[in-house]
Amino acid sequence: MSPSITDLLKIGEEVTDAEEESFLLFTQDIPTGNLGFIDSRAATVDVSIRDNEYTIHQSPTLLSSSRAGGTTGAGNPVENHTPLRRLDLKSQNPLWTTSFLTQDSIVTELGCGISALIPLTISPSIQHYIATDQEYVRRYFRTNLDENANITKSKGKSKTSTGTKNKSKKQGSTKGASASASAVSNLTPNSNITFTTLDWELDQPALLKQCIQESENDEDKGFDLLLSCDCIYNDALITPLVSTCADICRLRPVYTSSGEAECQGLKPTVCIVAQQQRAPEVFETWLRETLREFRVWRISDEVLGDGLKGGTGYLVHLLLVREK
Repeated sequence: MSPSITDLLKIGEEVTDAEEESFLLFTQDIPTGNLGFIDSRAATVDVSIRDNEYTIHQSPTLLSSSRAGGTTGAGNPVENHTPLRRLDLKSQNPLWTTSFLTQDSIVTELGCGISALIPLTISPSIQHYIATDQEYVRRYFRTNLDENANITKSKGKSKTSTGTKNKSKKQGSTKGASASASAVSNLTPNSNITFTTLDWELDQPALLKQCIQESENDEDKGFDLLLSCDCIYNDALITPLVSTCADICRLRPVYTSSGEAECQGLKPTVCIVAQQQRAPEVFETWLRETLREFRVWRISDEVLGDGLKGGTGYLVHLLLVREK
């Protein structure tokens, strides 16, 4: 077993029963509130993270629109990123202190939303960050990267993206190929942040890394870390979300009771799922579905800190995919 995984799993308590976990978490007193909104009517909001001040553009009009397919992630951008803002705390975060994450790490995020706050804060410390969401998110995501480019200087060894190549061959997946080359873009010059669309029901996660690789034949199609923040709020989204998370994590070796399988010296993909406490039945449904595909650890209050510990209204779990 890799020392970094062994140490990382001290992050909290393993969860084995969805009903018990839901009861434990939702019988706590939690704040009632506004889902983290700072000002859902403002065109821009200012966000302070550590010593940096970010100006984030948002779309109040789009948030209140009746757009087909929904507008999640397009309105107030700060509400769905609070749980993951501690990821850049290298001196305190076990992902860094165990050396699981390094400057060579590649991270991807599902349902990134428009704010770009997580890639802005993490990207200087890793090789590359791939943010995914629906196409309508792209414009504001790019605006927010450009607005705050002077704050975050990339240290990643990025490759310029020229688009995703079409492939007819299914790489071990029944999902359809990702869209056209227009779905992929490095969003600022020399940036190690890439945005691409990803449909959880139709697209192939195995194609994600083509955004940043010149060759389709690179042996490692996987990621060190997979992030999902506040994507769990609708029963209809649970199965495709969990399935996509599992597909992405299985691009790397699978962690087993005897340690992770060796495969070109690669570590398993760690998945971090953060969410705001909403409906207990939705959370329980997500966790029951997740436990079929993953081993799950609830991250401890000691690791999360005062802003995210139990009773704050936020939940953060670590997932390692099971063998099929």
